[in-house]
Amino acid sequence: MNAHPTRRGFLGMSMLFVAGTAVACSTDPQNPAGSGKKAAKVTLTQWYHQYGEAGTQEAAKRYAEQYTKENPDVAVRVVWASDTTTYETKLSAALLGDDGPDIFELGDFRYDMAKKGQLAPLDDIYGAAKSGFNQTDLAYLTVDNKLYGVKMIDDVMALYYRKSVLSKAGLEPPKTFDELAAAAKKLTTKKMKGLFIGNDGIGDAASLLIWSNGGELIEGDKVAFASAAGVEAIGGLRRLHQDKSLLIGFTTDWYDPGAITQNATAMHWCGLWALPAMKQALGDDLGVMPWPAFKAGGRPVARLGGWSQLVNAKSKQLDEAKKFVQWLWIQKADLQIDWSVKYGFHVPPQSSVAAQAEPLKEGAAKDTVSIAQQYSKTFPITWSQAMAAGLGAAAIKIRDGADPKQELETAAAKAQDALTKALG
Repeated sequence: MNAHPTRRGFLGMSMLFVAGTAVACSTDPQNPAGSGKKAAKVTLTQWYHQYGEAGTQEAAKRYAEQYTKENPDVAVRVVWASDTTTYETKLSAALLGDDGPDIFELGDFRYDMAKKGQLAPLDDIYGAAKSGFNQTDLAYLTVDNKLYGVKMIDDVMALYYRKSVLSKAGLEPPKTFDELAAAAKKLTTKKMKGLFIGNDGIGDAASLLIWSNGGELIEGDKVAFASAAGVEAIGGLRRLHQDKSLLIGFTTDWYDPGAITQNATAMHWCGLWALPAMKQALGDDLGVMPWPAFKAGGRPVARLGGWSQLVNAKSKQLDEAKKFVQWLWIQKADLQIDWSVKYGFHVPPQSSVAAQAEPLKEGAAKDTVSIAQQYSKTFPITWSQAMAAGLGAAAIKIRDGADPKQELETAAAKAQDALTKALG
């Protein structure tokens, strides 16, 4: 899912729903549909970015309708952004004023929003359900020991592979980076490359290599990716390129399943969202594994992304906003499953809910869920796009022969300046 009346024009949304009723405009915010129904005492506004998956907008409308049926005094206005490229920019601007949304979603949690007091702490709405959430998600949404969001979906990224191709080559799924590199080289033929991690030959690999060798990108108030573990591991990029075992410049990038479904690669770093297309093309000839530990003593890794629901600390109906988030994203297992697997393919963040989702109970889907629960890693909440760009630029130079230690230290120094500034 790969994440206001004046707000309507402000966001440039495609449709406005209040308790699931579409309206063009209204002079009565409590009964905007003009339906003659009893006016709700409270109207909550919830912002979504526009998902690319058909049915999501209608689902959000339906959830709003159901909540109002169960809670007649509360209407929920769902605002659907039509321009995803400016969603976060407009959201950030709205939160600076007093007329921002009560509830909104984000794909990348923003540490600075919590530190600026723009987000309401949500610890009190979790209750006993807290222990059932993916612990990586909880850590990701925590600032100064307070939880500032509820994860809606987990997007799991892992290494998918063709079982028959590995078997024919006499290979088992790699357990270490040495085994991965050797397998990629052995599986490379005139018609197929051994491994696809992205059209630039890097993709997520820089962070995956660091994590898999026990390193971190950031530790507390220090940038950490230039550690000895990071320098050692990221040098592996050069080996993959020297072996010419990576698929480069394919017609689609790593997040699309085309490379593995079209037999261009034997192993493909991709997301669970692409599993239905992979299964349709490959059937049972599809396996999944985490990115392998860099060496003995390292750790396998699956990257965890997804979207979270947050509450505006300035909401004029804060308690009701929190109750709605609790109802939909903590209590309503059936709706969480509906949102996760009926329109796209994602994992509900609560393990008990994920266990109820039929499409996730077998094959590669079940294995991916298990991998996420055991090995998931996510970018630190203080990690920025500028830091990622700096690490990526260093990785390109290392790939092309530059000294890993020098490049990583240079990139880390710039990232440290940015981190120190962000931390104030």
